[in-house]
Amino acid sequence: MDVLRYRGRVITDADVAFIGDLITAHPTATRRALSMKLCEAWNWVQSNGALRDMVCRGLLLALHRAGHIELPPPQYVRSQAPWKRRTPARVAIDTAPLRGALDAVRPVVFRQVRRTPDEPLFNSLLEQYHYLSYTQPVGEHLKYLVYSGERPIACLAWSSAPRHLGSRDRFIGWPAEARRKNIRFIAYNTRFLILPWVEIPHLASHLLGRMARMLAQDWERIYGHPVYFLETFIDPQRFRGTCYRAANWIVLGRTTGRGKDDQTKKPNRPIKAVLGYPLCRDFRERLSQVT
Repeated sequence: MDVLRYRGRVITDADVAFIGDLITAHPTATRRALSMKLCEAWNWVQSNGALRDMVCRGLLLALHRAGHIELPPPQYVRSQAPWKRRTPARVAIDTAPLRGALDAVRPVVFRQVRRTPDEPLFNSLLEQYHYLSYTQPVGEHLKYLVYSGERPIACLAWSSAPRHLGSRDRFIGWPAEARRKNIRFIAYNTRFLILPWVEIPHLASHLLGRMARMLAQDWERIYGHPVYFLETFIDPQRFRGTCYRAANWIVLGRTTGRGKDDQTKKPNRPIKAVLGYPLCRDFRERLSQVT
């Protein structure tokens, strides 16, 4: 009999019995160690060969909370809720005005700074100067600082795409099975910041164009798979999305204004415009494959 469905995988009574035997066979194992062993036993891996450890831990916790298995006590208890975590420290940089034509800042250099010594600077700049401030991404994500000479002039953050997005899904035209399987091939632009003292006409669209030509290669190098489509949200109460449109991004529609866990079917947050950018001509065929 089916016990539950988790991230597209049906968990049966036999699966629960297997997990229970695994826990019994390793009485001193931590939750993380059990998760790794289960991933290995089920060959539950990402496209790059890495174990799907965090997804598996979520499954084990769901089974534990439902009373199907008994996990060992957690070794680490988070002392603070995620929203109370320490904000990035302020980093002092040169804020002298930078004005002129695009040639005044060329050549611009993109540096992927996740897990590098420059990551704290990236986090600090978003915290200080982006209207949404900085939030720690989860899942696959990349962070870019853009430099003119030795001065940072812009920040771009990319992460895994939302699983459900009506206007995007209708534009692609993929079935639900393909969406579940291929959502990892879409990257979501969560933050784009031109630092406020940088006043260079057409810089934003120039950076978006450059970014689109390099992101797929960086994603595949780091995560072992490409991306075929980019997306972002724009708050129409604040922005018109001019730089995205100038960089040939396509307006796909609007969000519903409801969060992913909404139960009321009524808007409970600002409605955003959804924009997308295909990275290859056959993106629909690639994203719709289910075999």
